[in-house]
Amino acid sequence: MARLVLVLMVCGARLAAADDECRVVDVDFTPSENLQMVAWIEDAAGNYVDTAFITQTTGLRGLGNRTGAMDLKSGPRWPYGAREDVLPIWAHRHGIVFPAVVFQSTDGSNDCNMSRAFQESSTELYYLRPLKPNEEAWDAGTTASTIFTDKGFFSTTKTSVYPPRADIKREAGKDSPSVEQYAEMNPFDTISQATPPGDMPFRFTWLAPPNFPAGDYVLRVEVSKEFDFNASFDESRYPTTQCSYFEFGMPYRGQPSVTYDVPFSFAATDTGASVDAYTGYSDLDGVLHAPDGAITTDTPGSGGSRLRLAVAPDSSTYRVRVATRLEHDALAPNRVGAPTVTAVEASSATITFTAPGDDGDIGTVGGYEIRYRMGDTMDETSFASATPVPTVQPRAPGQLQRFTLDNLGQRADYVVGIRAYDNCGHNSELVVVSFQTLTVEVGCGCHGGNPIGLGIVVVALGLRLRRRR
Repeated sequence: MARLVLVLMVCGARLAAADDECRVVDVDFTPSENLQMVAWIEDAAGNYVDTAFITQTTGLRGLGNRTGAMDLKSGPRWPYGAREDVLPIWAHRHGIVFPAVVFQSTDGSNDCNMSRAFQESSTELYYLRPLKPNEEAWDAGTTASTIFTDKGFFSTTKTSVYPPRADIKREAGKDSPSVEQYAEMNPFDTISQATPPGDMPFRFTWLAPPNFPAGDYVLRVEVSKEFDFNASFDESRYPTTQCSYFEFGMPYRGQPSVTYDVPFSFAATDTGASVDAYTGYSDLDGVLHAPDGAITTDTPGSGGSRLRLAVAPDSSTYRVRVATRLEHDALAPNRVGAPTVTAVEASSATITFTAPGDDGDIGTVGGYEIRYRMGDTMDETSFASATPVPTVQPRAPGQLQRFTLDNLGQRADYVVGIRAYDNCGHNSELVVVSFQTLTVEVGCGCHGGNPIGLGIVVVALGLRLRRRR
């Protein structure tokens, strides 16, 4: 039997409304595995209002606007290829245009060649080296290798409707000065969230800004998925190209992005609405096409069924459900207690903390915002743009909470920030904890004896743990 665990997350404008009253919009759905998602609000006339939720690979890690041609192959945490087809409806509606990110020493030419100059490639702490489909790491989604990638620079001639990567710092002598501007130009990094776990009920809550006008709106949830093929969109429809690493990766581009649109009312009373089928689909241009039989609807996890059909408390079914409600919550939660790093490996760490109260010492908090970054310090500014962690289910005050960070770099310093929030978006004081990951010795994967941009290097630095207090 599948676990029915509701994952809760508050996103969007957490600046909240009045001190003790706020209007919130709850959004429920059950995703399948390995999705890229965004949710935004439009008014009744179709004007973009606000982005309420976006998965971090697109919103924070620059999936739509990064180095490399769009039609490069793909694989687990594939490092190159600007996926301009990932969430095109949202991308063409939010109204922001960014400079396109291209490989250094080019301005978009030769962007199919993934063998980059080592002197223009800095340490990569999230994406993996290209993998062959028959490698064990393909299914595991992780490797012990340290790689280097060309983080690119802003083109002087090309633009993009996707935000650039905001989860990196410039490495002097390796990265272009453009890298320092990536985070500054990305307005979606602070609301980016970890991809919801597949086949588990999920909720995010959008807090309406003060004086948000009553009226009719539409919540649009756009969903994209790699390797989602069917008879209309098979592997031959969009040929891939690759000037290097020919045997690595696979064609990824199948059925295009789909949306689930839910009209709802924002009023003085509580309201609710839902939709049980996808609304339409779109490819690169962001133009919405109505269902026409080209998109799969009868295969769970595919096409128009990328969001599962769920059952509401009243026995009705839905793919996306929206509910607006008025909340009264005057006091901020206490800070979380005693964050402790309890286990550290080369690429992971487990952290525990004590649950605080929602109103001072009383009640269970609405949720936690947990983010991490490289380094050993964190303040409110750096916390906002740090990498989000899948939230943990809040427990009663005084109980132990636990979460694990995965896919970390070896022998790297990390700092984690944790704060609790209540139903009206009041935040607790930020609490931080830092640690250093271990190092394991791995074989050299150098190319021809000389490291290249995606070469694997040997790191043999003794196993040790350093904790800062």
